[in-house]
Amino acid sequence: MTRKAIACSLIAENVSVEGNLASEGDVQLDGALRGDLKVAHLSIGETGHIEGAIIADAVEVRGHVAGTITAKSVRLYATARVDGDITHAQLAVEPGAQFAGRSVKLVPPVPEQLSLVPEAAE
Repeated sequence: MTRKAIACSLIAENVSVEGNLASEGDVQLDGALRGDLKVAHLSIGETGHIEGAIIADAVEVRGHVAGTITAKSVRLYATARVDGDITHAQLAVEPGAQFAGRSVKLVPPVPEQLSLVPEAAE
């Protein structure tokens, strides 16, 4: 099944949002968000500010995040400031980026093990 193309959503520099935000597409955040965010790909511009938890496949930060980030791929640019833990499979940090928190490797879920011992018949 082919994924339908979804337009990128933009939260402009002059926009402030309170509440949780979810999208199956990409989000460019240049404004402010107070709440949790769950998206496919998030790009936070230099004027972007988030207070809350972020869950995404990929996150690029040029602005400020006060909260946790959970993503397969996280990139902190030189202008980034992150105050919170980052859970990731890949993390790139440019010189000049500010990061106060823990870096935790994202561990894929382990499939349940099949029992090798047959159950006793009653």
